[in-house]
Amino acid sequence: MAATGALAQSKEVKGKITDSKDGTPIQGATVHARGGKASVVSAADGSFSITVDARTRQLEVTYVGYAAQTVALNGAAPVTVSLEQSGETLGEIVVVGYGTKSRRDVTGSVVKVQSKDIANTPATSFESALQGRAAGVQVNQQNGKLGQGINIRIRGASSVTAGNEPLYVVDGIPITTDDLSSTIAPTNALADLNMNDIESVEILKDASAAAIYGSRGSNGVVLITTKKGKAGTSKLELGYYHGNQRATGRRKFMNATEYVNYFKQAGLGAAKLDYAAGYFNTLQEAIEDYESYIPSRFTRYAAGENTWETGAVNTDWQDEVFRTAPISQYDMSVTGGNDKTKVFFSGQYLNQKGILIGNSYKRYSGRLNIEHKLKNWLTAGANLSYARSLNYRVSNDNAFSTPLQIIALSPITPVIDPRTGLLSGALDLATDAPNTNYPVYYNPLLNVDNAFYHTLVNRTIGNAYLNANLLNGLTFRTELGIDQLNQTEESYYGKLTARNTGVANGNGTYATTEMLNLNTNNYFQYAKTFGTVHSLDATLGMSYQNRQMVYSTATGEQFPSDAYKTLSSAASKTDASSGSTSNTLLSYFLRASYKFANKYLLGVSGRIDGSSRFGTNNRYGFFPAVSAGWVLTEENFLKGEKWLSFLKLKASYGVTGNDNISDFASRGLYTGDAAYGGQAGQKPVQIANPDLKWETSTGADIGVEGSILQSRIGFEVEVYQRKTKDLILSVEVPGTSGFSTQYKNVGNLTNKGIEITLNTTNIQTRNFRWTSTLNFSANKNKITNLGGQELGNSVNRAREGEALGVFVAREFAGADPANGDALYITNTVKADGTRDRATTNDYNAATDVVIGNPNPKFIYGFGNTVSYKGFDLDVLLQGVNGNQIFNKAGTYMSASGSNGFDNQTVDQLAAWKNPGDITMIPEARLFYPNGTDPSSRYISSGSYLRVKAVTLGYNLPRTLLNQIGLDRVRVYARAQNLFTITKYEGWDPEVNSDYQASNINLGNDFYSAPQAKTIVFGVNIGL
Repeated sequence: MAATGALAQSKEVKGKITDSKDGTPIQGATVHARGGKASVVSAADGSFSITVDARTRQLEVTYVGYAAQTVALNGAAPVTVSLEQSGETLGEIVVVGYGTKSRRDVTGSVVKVQSKDIANTPATSFESALQGRAAGVQVNQQNGKLGQGINIRIRGASSVTAGNEPLYVVDGIPITTDDLSSTIAPTNALADLNMNDIESVEILKDASAAAIYGSRGSNGVVLITTKKGKAGTSKLELGYYHGNQRATGRRKFMNATEYVNYFKQAGLGAAKLDYAAGYFNTLQEAIEDYESYIPSRFTRYAAGENTWETGAVNTDWQDEVFRTAPISQYDMSVTGGNDKTKVFFSGQYLNQKGILIGNSYKRYSGRLNIEHKLKNWLTAGANLSYARSLNYRVSNDNAFSTPLQIIALSPITPVIDPRTGLLSGALDLATDAPNTNYPVYYNPLLNVDNAFYHTLVNRTIGNAYLNANLLNGLTFRTELGIDQLNQTEESYYGKLTARNTGVANGNGTYATTEMLNLNTNNYFQYAKTFGTVHSLDATLGMSYQNRQMVYSTATGEQFPSDAYKTLSSAASKTDASSGSTSNTLLSYFLRASYKFANKYLLGVSGRIDGSSRFGTNNRYGFFPAVSAGWVLTEENFLKGEKWLSFLKLKASYGVTGNDNISDFASRGLYTGDAAYGGQAGQKPVQIANPDLKWETSTGADIGVEGSILQSRIGFEVEVYQRKTKDLILSVEVPGTSGFSTQYKNVGNLTNKGIEITLNTTNIQTRNFRWTSTLNFSANKNKITNLGGQELGNSVNRAREGEALGVFVAREFAGADPANGDALYITNTVKADGTRDRATTNDYNAATDVVIGNPNPKFIYGFGNTVSYKGFDLDVLLQGVNGNQIFNKAGTYMSASGSNGFDNQTVDQLAAWKNPGDITMIPEARLFYPNGTDPSSRYISSGSYLRVKAVTLGYNLPRTLLNQIGLDRVRVYARAQNLFTITKYEGWDPEVNSDYQASNINLGNDFYSAPQAKTIVFGVNIGL
């Protein structure tokens, strides 16, 4: 009965959408029933068919880059829509939690990135393509290793110890983003997504937009919508690109001659200290001792030859680990359907070599999205993807075997040992085993052919759904989603790696992880226009999510030979472990939006979340939000202003949570590893806290959106503040409890900032168009309460009154002109509260102060797109300003010779040598620390401006395409990370060492690989 009634009150409207400039059909334009919920997109030939309420009088037609148009209906007669290009984006449809909205009616903070902005980006993971394209969104890649961790911060970090990554939702299903690496260097679970399958990415930034996701919304939400089938002529798309990658930057190290002269000088500096300490009777005796010792070491590191005297061997070890690396990608997709069934399916193969030798990544992926209209009132569909990736990984940054630690080797050392004809370090003729004292350290090149570390991932993400039109304006959707990730990690280190592993005959590891994430959403949506001025839409539903993980690992050593690499061949099975974990989340949510007279907007939402992760006394939380908007251009006093196309004021306030903690943080835990005397046993390891609850963020946002000069200039400005309370910290408890710490809610921090977005159509003629987009974001993070604690075990700290992760150490003051000693500012607090700026050569006499901040003062992106006839050029600049980097490797590579015979950066050539020298580089003293303790000596500016992406393309003309029977052919060249302007002298200013990356440990450089500069040439063919 309800279905029959619904049919009787509806009508079908057909039409076609074209470009007003040349009449070409527009595919993918959104056709929306004004005042209703019905919405479709145009097919490849521009046609559309939409079933709307019989009382619908107008359709809204929107498409990115074109001015929105409202079309009057004449019964069910066909309509023709001719869209004009425009910089206007306010009419586009954006995805929000559990629904869509016209951007004009959005009162929260939502930014949208289109598929055209990220498609064919030559990178492993789609987040790379977001960099510089969205205000308030900071994307930072830890290093240039493939498939490694990428950090995204939306309006700053909201937690000290819990997760700071946003929630990712693909086609309505929250997906797994956990780091599943069995080492301390994280991997990126989002690398399994094919970015060419993505239709759009919406980023929910403020509390009112994200509150519909409740306890997972504090860090923002990233909504990923994949491409769907379209009614009309079936369409085949083929794509291919190929190119090469190189390191974006290099460090400058000493050459052979500089190295020899420097360490001779370092020997002189050491001799003076040895003599002063009484080790020698005269200074000359000490000098002569070093003059004998140092050349003997030079000869050792020169493979027993005297080539070091002439500089005949001058190895640049960076050349040996960096390479020009190829990258290729093959794509295929098919879309088509009719009024009943719509299908999209795709396949992709990515083959990428890394810029570091031994590093590569392969991924095979496929997707099937299908939707079928079972009845006029009932639709069923499914979105399913599968990906299989194989990551050939290299060692963590802190391992001697990681490629870039090779730069510590002497430039006087040859790549091939002339005594053996093998890689230096492979064989000691005296022992018939790998060298233990040549070269200076383990040679990472030995890993290339004698070790491997492979990570294999098989992943399925999908959901199945039913959509039912129950009554006029009332729909119901039920969906079941699954994200299953199976990962295996296998490594083997052969005999020649013994100096690095400490195992003579090889060792291996095998680890497995299985992650199953199940989710169901069930919700009603109601949309109704009352009279001519009242419009209401509401969503009410529930969600349930269950996540389970099972893992195991085993290691073995002492293999018969390197021909045997599986653990079954290991003589000694040294370790084995396994475990499992799980959590559940039960939720109820409501959102309602009201619009009056098309100019007053009001939105409210609320979500109740119940999580197994929290204490029994605080298992459920409520997360409400409210927002409002005022479209001033609908008011009579502005309607006559022709220069003002659109103006809207908006404000929001809401509460979100953060549940990204370990699954059993609130529980009292035991382990079963307390065996004694051959008897099994258990022991308590964690004290329970039944009161543990969510970290809660309250956010306020005020903004203005508008466009002027016939929408040629669009702008958006937002000011926000987010306060987070009840930070979950490990707090000391009385020893009488039997424990040292307990998880408690004790801390607070704030983020506040401003965001500016500007979109302009600079020139637009029949054949030429130039548009620009600029986004700017400034965020200030401050910890206001840590319960009196200071967290951090390195130079990075979480300290009350400071930003998260600030660098804390002594303040370096250069070299003492009198004797070359390293000097520090004492910074002791005087009676009047000021700090003493006197200098001292005693590191322990100086006081730690804040020496830098890894968080930028502001970030920005500036894009320009120019098109002329069939040609188009797109250039994106991306920048970060006001942050610092701590070169943690400086204590070895810029260390005054204190660490022995490590090669040094060229700036060390300016070291103090004679009384009266004014320099920031202390005297070189072999094996004697001189200014190498953590200090501002190793702090540098991390600001940079990068030409992030440049694309030059050409579309073959329609007349030629008609002759060859093709729908579209586009050829293009694309450059990624083309060049970087920075004062940072390291490999790359976009860095954070992988082995210690955390919420607190930010902005560290420790032999971390730079990003890749990539240039590819590609073609897209449409049939």
